[in-house]
Amino acid sequence: MKRLHYIAVALAILLPCEAVPSVARQWNEENLAAIRIDVPHPPVHARNLFHVATGMYAAWAAYDAVAVGYIHHERATAADVEAARREAISHAAYRILRARFANSVNKDITLPALDARMAALGYDKDFTATAGGSPAALGNRIAASILAWGLADGSGQAAGYTDPAYVNNQPVFAVIENGVPLGGYPAGADPDRWHPLTFDEGFAQNGVGPIFLQPFVGVTWLHARSFSLRRGNPLEPWIDPGGPPKLRGGQAAAYRAEALDVLEKSRGLGSMELIDISPASQGNHPLGTEAGSGHPVNPATGQPYPPQWVPRGDYVRVLAEYWADGPDSETPPGHWHKIANQVSDALAVKRIGGTGPVVSDLEWDVKLYFALAGATHDAACAAWSLKRKYDSPRPISMIRFMARQGQSSDPGLPGYHPEGLPLVPGLVDVVTAASSGPGGAHHGSGFAVGEVVVFTWPGRPEDPTSQRSLPRWIRGVDWFPYQDRTFVSPAFPGYISGHSTFSRAAAEVLAAITGSPYFPGGSGSFSAPANAYLEFELGPSVTVNLRWATYFDAADEAGVSRRWGGIHPRVDDLPARVIGSQCGKQVWALAPKYWDASITGEAMSPEISRPDTTSAVLAWDAVPGLWYRVERGSTLGDWATVHGPVQATESRMTLTDGGATGPRAFYRIVQTAGP
Repeated sequence: MKRLHYIAVALAILLPCEAVPSVARQWNEENLAAIRIDVPHPPVHARNLFHVATGMYAAWAAYDAVAVGYIHHERATAADVEAARREAISHAAYRILRARFANSVNKDITLPALDARMAALGYDKDFTATAGGSPAALGNRIAASILAWGLADGSGQAAGYTDPAYVNNQPVFAVIENGVPLGGYPAGADPDRWHPLTFDEGFAQNGVGPIFLQPFVGVTWLHARSFSLRRGNPLEPWIDPGGPPKLRGGQAAAYRAEALDVLEKSRGLGSMELIDISPASQGNHPLGTEAGSGHPVNPATGQPYPPQWVPRGDYVRVLAEYWADGPDSETPPGHWHKIANQVSDALAVKRIGGTGPVVSDLEWDVKLYFALAGATHDAACAAWSLKRKYDSPRPISMIRFMARQGQSSDPGLPGYHPEGLPLVPGLVDVVTAASSGPGGAHHGSGFAVGEVVVFTWPGRPEDPTSQRSLPRWIRGVDWFPYQDRTFVSPAFPGYISGHSTFSRAAAEVLAAITGSPYFPGGSGSFSAPANAYLEFELGPSVTVNLRWATYFDAADEAGVSRRWGGIHPRVDDLPARVIGSQCGKQVWALAPKYWDASITGEAMSPEISRPDTTSAVLAWDAVPGLWYRVERGSTLGDWATVHGPVQATESRMTLTDGGATGPRAFYRIVQTAGP
């Protein structure tokens, strides 16, 4: 449980939370606890967080005179509104969580914990009725609506989130046998496609398993319904910046450059160069770049950020392991909820957007979770739709494939192949008779002439509690990312990075809802104590204090951490930050419209056509979750319903009215929060 303890002290400057957190916070903590012991599935957990948040917000909004619920909307009254809200929120959250974790690998722990939370709050978990005006019945109705919505949202929940239409015929790529890492790379592989890994002893990042052949986790998310994103073609990604370079697609130089950047970072894991990792030198990057040079002063104190000089190798190893979220992984969406909770605890007063009236902890939490979880859910939709379309490789297959082919720099040297790795002094080399002979760089290594070798982190040491692996020459076909040997690489394609997309989307929401891009006090932090934090090997050699001035700095660090961990090349990271920003901003533009009810005034831009003398075709822009009724009249005063009310599930609706006879007719479309 070492990692869980240290994550709990992340953002150490923040103040402890109140003795009795809001009921929404309590259910969010139950959700995070359930995620930590379930199979890591970032899109599924992002969706679950969003649906639970949606249920809690809808229960809160039911007792508000203005706010509009998403997916489910109704008005309720109670003598004690705050007590009714707490009860309705609890029943909604409990029902959704129990349904979504009913088949969790650790359901025997999670389900009793949910029951215990209901009991501790004083509510009857066995009350399942949906009829009536009680807060409990209201919560159950809300849960029923959201669970029904989820069964038809394109995620493939009923089929276990699988899609038989996806086929990956890459040859078997075994990386573990009898607990021993395997080198080599199979013949006949496609270097431009994701290559599932095969284990005889494999586990998910949080230790749940075993896993023998990686499935494509999140394969259905091309079709999953988003909250704020809109697209014209349901078979295309929500946001598409174009794909990554391909070795066999006329972009070989760019493809090789991506692999070399990963190898450079892998070599850098052993660097003892001292660098300043404080906000004075790190962060403040323009979106989608790495051109920042830090922040001159802390705006909360008016003073410069104090420097912190540590070995580069210690810093980047801590980055790779901290942002990996394992072994007690909330997955990236959950990790940002954890950070958001810590930010909430540090705020002396809570104002939505940083201005306006002070709101209660409950109102703050339901609105925070609704927007934050909406952003991370949309980030999953955006990122995984691109993963499905481009099906791009991870660094382990890129590097091993090219190393197996040979070197691509010099036809006059051994091992030449046009699809090989380029030679880079001190990083990528080819073994020659001279280099393997006495006095040569590879003498006594056991390498064969013609083999391509890389100077890199050589893999987890035999005893990671007392040993550290320092970079050395190894065969390129034996390269491993900086990960546990039973995990190696995520079970889905690389492009684009989920960490980068989730993190920037979450950062946008936190900056918007707090009214400042800066952490409370101008600094968030996490401390990794010397020789007591790292899991993959001994370290760090000195205490490393991660510090971020802004939420965006933390998000960028989360993105680059996956490159230091050997999980992603640069091309997976930087575009994902831009897409994550779009997701976060679009959610923040949409969510407050539910809070002030302006969502029901969204423009519909209707169009009408007359294909023949007996029918009319209407089309209009819709807001998924709102309800629509189409009425027809021969005048502007004799309206009769011809369709609906029906709840929109897509952003464009159409209707063919087969009763459009006569010389003229008028139509109107009524948009409402509920039926």
